[in-house]
Amino acid sequence: MPQHISIPRGALELAADLYLPEGFDAAEPQAAVVLATPGSSVKEQIGANYASRLAENGFAALTFDPSHQGQSGGQPRDLEDPYRRGEDISYAIDELSTIPGIDPQRIGALGICAGGGYAVHTARTDHRIKAIATVVAGNMGESWRGPGFSPNGPAATLDDLAAARTREVIEQNLERVNWLPDTLEDAAAAGFTDIDTTQAITYYRTPRGGSEHSTNRRLRRSDSLLLGYDAFHLVDQLLTQPLQVIVAGRQGNTGQYEAGMKLWRLAPTPSICSSSRAPDTTRCTTSPDTSTRQWNG
Repeated sequence: MPQHISIPRGALELAADLYLPEGFDAAEPQAAVVLATPGSSVKEQIGANYASRLAENGFAALTFDPSHQGQSGGQPRDLEDPYRRGEDISYAIDELSTIPGIDPQRIGALGICAGGGYAVHTARTDHRIKAIATVVAGNMGESWRGPGFSPNGPAATLDDLAAARTREVIEQNLERVNWLPDTLEDAAAAGFTDIDTTQAITYYRTPRGGSEHSTNRRLRRSDSLLLGYDAFHLVDQLLTQPLQVIVAGRQGNTGQYEAGMKLWRLAPTPSICSSSRAPDTTRCTTSPDTSTRQWNG
């Protein structure tokens, strides 16, 4: 079972769960991994899945609710600020560094989906992260600027968001939008029938993976921040840590396959893995420019 802890983050606290490997001995400093989770996800969902597996394999693992979301503090609620998401990771590393039995020189980061982009963006400038891995990493800014979210172009979307923000102030009512349709029926009614959306709903919005702490809502004003964000900015110059990029075996509708491949091309020290659902079909490729840096996990 995880240990529930609170992480100081300025004027607020982050709610977190720490998973320790069996037989953890504080007298023998061990490697640890901080989890950066998908958009809309709270620590009991994807973060718990990965953290528990990491603990089973000998790593301490820390997963937390982003600020303004889940059980973490922060107002307004449901804000998805990509820059604060990155700062959350650094505060989580602050906490890990103070825990007896954690080696501050052996802290890595694992980011999933949107969390992959946030983890990469953070690791560029927080070199306390000694190694980084991403699973179907998303670059939220690139996705939000794309035709799926901005069919008339990002500038037009920003104009709409500016009008919405003015309306919020005048009406004193914060607008929220869904991350996902709440049900498969809602998805079908809205014209979403692709497997990426339906599988996300059957995980996040059902007892299989749902959490009472996940609202499945995002403040609309978050979208202005996301539109101006680039998770991979300066990766080629600043991301010197060992990096593993894991992508799906084929392209989907989310843009994450393309994002993972772009990250691999940009980073000076990557390896990339692609996998299908079948067992024993994970394939890893190392860039010719990969350095010989090692992380003793």
